[in-house]
Amino acid sequence: MEYIGATGIPITLDRVPIEDGIDFHFILSFAIDADPSGNPQNGKFSLYWASSLTADSIADVKASHPNIKVLASLSGWSLGDKVLRWYDPVDPKEWISNAFSSLRSLSKSYHLDGIDIDYERFPKRNTTFAYCIGELITLMKKQTVISLATIAPFYRTAEPYIELLNGYEGVIDFVNYQFYTDKVKTPKGYLESFRFRSLQFGTNKLFPSYEVNERGNQGNAFFDALSPSEGSGFQINGIMIFSADASSSNNYYYQRKLQQYLLNSTSV
Repeated sequence: MEYIGATGIPITLDRVPIEDGIDFHFILSFAIDADPSGNPQNGKFSLYWASSLTADSIADVKASHPNIKVLASLSGWSLGDKVLRWYDPVDPKEWISNAFSSLRSLSKSYHLDGIDIDYERFPKRNTTFAYCIGELITLMKKQTVISLATIAPFYRTAEPYIELLNGYEGVIDFVNYQFYTDKVKTPKGYLESFRFRSLQFGTNKLFPSYEVNERGNQGNAFFDALSPSEGSGFQINGIMIFSADASSSNNYYYQRKLQQYLLNSTSV
């Protein structure tokens, strides 16, 4: 799984190397329930990913690679200088209805297969996040608007996402936990973090994650954490990368290497 389009640079899907032997999911970043000034719109999502990620380009890359699926990530950290957060809508059912309608329109226009939930700030007493998002995903899957749903917690947001997963586990496919925020920089620390998060989110749905040129285990230390010689004791079903935007300068080195890792893992 690869986040793409969050920084606004004119990146395109066809620049990212794709191996046809595994599933490859692009996560467009972001669709946001806010106007350009960051004011909430009561569930009416608008797209804010890079304008170079057009509907036609999505259709073209999916036609070239049948193993590709495309998701829209909801919210993210900020919109310009405005920090985004979950807010409790006055009428949760109206919010769900508005979110369903706006995301259905985006899904049809941009050939989307799913949504990724990436709210990163919450009120101290959250009351509606799990219900609103869980019911939204359930409705979108029931109406066959999407076939995939993922969530993207990190250490500060584990609690509301655990509540969401506990209540709606049947409609959530994968957990893109942001391990690079856990402040571990060694293979041993990464494995300890993965084991702990596996208890919270379940091993089968939980993906290791890598942030290109930024936080957490970097370079070989990340691959050492995944190595069987480390005695990890868990099966890796996929990997999340943040992000394609940061990877053009190194010719998508980590995308290539991580796909080869997954291909080799599934062939043994």
